[in-house]
Amino acid sequence: MEFSKANKKYFTTHLTDWHATINNRSLPWKREKDPYKIWLSEVILQQTRSLQGLPYYLRFTETFPTVGAMAAAEDEQAFRLWQGLGYYNRCKNMLATARYIASELGGVFPDTYGGLLELKGIGPYTAAAIASFAYGRPNAVVDGNVYRVLSRYFGIDTPFDITEGKKLFATLAQELLDTKDSSAYNQAIMDLGATVCSPRKPLCGQCPLQKHCVAYHQGLIELLPVKSKKLVVRKRYFHYLVLKWQDEVWIHRRGAGDIWENLHEPYLIEHDTPLELKQLLKTEQFKALGLQYNTVKDVESGKQRLTHQLIESRFFVVDLLKKPVVDIPDSAWRSAIEVGKVGFPKTVLSFLENNLYF
Repeated sequence: MEFSKANKKYFTTHLTDWHATINNRSLPWKREKDPYKIWLSEVILQQTRSLQGLPYYLRFTETFPTVGAMAAAEDEQAFRLWQGLGYYNRCKNMLATARYIASELGGVFPDTYGGLLELKGIGPYTAAAIASFAYGRPNAVVDGNVYRVLSRYFGIDTPFDITEGKKLFATLAQELLDTKDSSAYNQAIMDLGATVCSPRKPLCGQCPLQKHCVAYHQGLIELLPVKSKKLVVRKRYFHYLVLKWQDEVWIHRRGAGDIWENLHEPYLIEHDTPLELKQLLKTEQFKALGLQYNTVKDVESGKQRLTHQLIESRFFVVDLLKKPVVDIPDSAWRSAIEVGKVGFPKTVLSFLENNLYF
């Protein structure tokens, strides 16, 4: 697919002019030159909107002002700060990378795209962002905003999630890059995608590229960009037994190989269908606990949408007559104060907060 030099020049010139004169999107990591803070913002903003990620960024930079401070942190402290963001492997990889940089690289981030790409949890987009924003390297960023802006402006209907599409967009993005100020250009295209060329109801009347935008003139805005794969969402049904004895709550740390790794939760009974209370009491998992109790109450329910999963959770509070022994690795009875210091999945945290367990 060929695009004229004049059209590409128009794109870059008008985009950077818009950024210099009109774009007033203010976020604390913009114009940041510290590679640590740029990296931190990019990790937080993966799969997360800017306004949602902002308070997390501020808490992390206040608690861990340097990569060395993060490297020295306890896992629980970082996971607690991350609580509610989801995709917890990001936090796990972030800690591993911070510790590698502190111990193996003298606390200094690599200053090249290739060097950054070798770090755990850093892919092509994040490596390009750090290289460009921190060091002024001529590397174009390519994320969802960039796919959308480029596909609409140039009328590209090649799916961006196939090999051909990824190569096409990466090559075009690099050709359009203002190599004299890659940082400003990359910020401009991402901001345009986030504020003007949005997925739904884009503000075409405010777009500096409208004059030559193929999607605008041909009525293709709602059809671009194209994604080849339809997302298949798996439904899962979590039934939590909240075992509370005096001022303690039994919680378990989730292991590897599934969602929410290293986060905590009450006793979980997962079933392929949602269970009512009477059905739950008849399950082998419930019976195996051998609980001595007065009542079991269905207290609350909630849903949490992940990229490929929809988790429906129900919370059943058990009024115990005797403190049971629950022999499961990485589990313990914790006081209310201790419960308040560990990380939980968003739905579990909401339940605990609503029911004043800490």
